Amino acid sequence: MKFAMEADALSVLGRKSGAESDDLGALVRRLREAAEPLEGTFNGTAKARFVSFKERTDEVAVVLNNALVGICGAIAGQDRAFQTAAMEGADAHRSAEGSADFAGADASRFAPRA
Repeated sequence: MKFAMEADALSVLGRKSGAESDDLGALVRRLREAAEPLEGTFNGTAKARFVSFKERTDEVAVVLNNALVGICGAIAGQDRAFQTAAMEGADAHRSAEGSADFAGADASRFAPRA
């Protein structure tokens, strides 16, 4: 199995995820606003749960945003590790290539055939 990834894939993912974290909190708050017309239709336990939901909406939004910030941090760390490994690998190959001795190599298999 071959794994291919663009060099900037993780940084792009991190930027997109960061933008989405702001949207996620806003969506949770919009859900609360959209549900407000239903408040008068509940009684008893259902009303208590609904009120609890409304009271905890900001907390839920913050928790979700913080989780996404953590994910973005992990993506950034993976991106740094990937970029560092790519540079170190390229340096190692360059170094090995510079010290290779091709003087005795048999290149006859690459010659044109008659």
